[in-house]
Amino acid sequence: MLYSQELLKPDGRQLTLYSRYPIAEGITPPSPSNEPIAANPHLRWHPLRGEWVAYASHRQGRTFMPPPEYNPLAPTKDPKFPTELPQGRYDIAVFDNRFPSMTVAANNPPVNIVETLPANGACEVVVFTQDPNASLGTLELSHLELLLQVWADRTRKISEHLHIKYVLPFENKGVEMGVTLQHPHGQIYAYPFVPPVPAKMLEMQQAFYQEHQKGLLQDLIQKEIQDNQRIIYLDENAVAFVPVCARYTYEVWLATIKPVATFIDLSEPQIKSLAKALKTVTLKYDGLWNRSFPYLMAWYQAPTDGKPHPEAHLHAQFYPPYRTKDRLKYLAGTELAAGMFANDALPEEKAKELQAVIVNLETPVQM
Repeated sequence: MLYSQELLKPDGRQLTLYSRYPIAEGITPPSPSNEPIAANPHLRWHPLRGEWVAYASHRQGRTFMPPPEYNPLAPTKDPKFPTELPQGRYDIAVFDNRFPSMTVAANNPPVNIVETLPANGACEVVVFTQDPNASLGTLELSHLELLLQVWADRTRKISEHLHIKYVLPFENKGVEMGVTLQHPHGQIYAYPFVPPVPAKMLEMQQAFYQEHQKGLLQDLIQKEIQDNQRIIYLDENAVAFVPVCARYTYEVWLATIKPVATFIDLSEPQIKSLAKALKTVTLKYDGLWNRSFPYLMAWYQAPTDGKPHPEAHLHAQFYPPYRTKDRLKYLAGTELAAGMFANDALPEEKAKELQAVIVNLETPVQM
């Protein structure tokens, strides 16, 4: 059961509280500042790459590694030092980013030698839990099920803006991924166009579907299950695996077995299975070297353009930055300049390492 409550912050930003239990009325939303957000980001066209670049100079002043005694993503303890969240009983909070790269109110982009547009998108922060010491792997399965429902609700609400064409939930975890706030949280970016990476994947999926009348990822998943070398989690509704084509050393994909286009299309059994798969992957990551394991987790779904997308297949891709216990994989010449990844390890070998990590989905985990 999903309960929610929408609130308006003193600076005009939206805050939505989500919970597995009823939320009390009368909660007053705080904000670190009462000044209205004046962000007006814009897009510039990159003619050689054929893609948009966002410019948001106000982000240079965003919160960076605050002292431990001030956690802007924890509930406010002292009204004299307000944070982003109120006191109260709720599980997950979502609010408009105070330093957005895109905003629905963006307007009047500057004239330049290349085409420009207002960055009419949305940037939201998703605080996974009130516990600053938690992670996705330590949360209860019912809490993770709620998170999947929250991503569905945000996808539904954000896509009500007609110019929004793509909604991307993601989590950057760990300082190695550039995280400046350690409280467990993710973000949602919503774009006025389909960004280059999901656009390329959708192009490949559409071509495969037109030829075979079935999904490209669905076909790959069946081959992975049959091959049975790289599977990390499997039940009747969901699967997690190190893909045969992994670009990162400990890359993992997580998906429903039966294709669904977006979070909104998930059934209750699929939500429960995805929660188990998500907890399994994150616990195995943390258990690999018995420490918090950094990664980028990105969820890919169909565009929100109002058109049917039978080729799309909701799934997550995890990109961990470590290639060994103490060595990071830096993206450099061939990756950044050429766009071709070079992996120093075979996916089958890394899958065996993750398969060997024993996890318990029901027992609370302390990191």
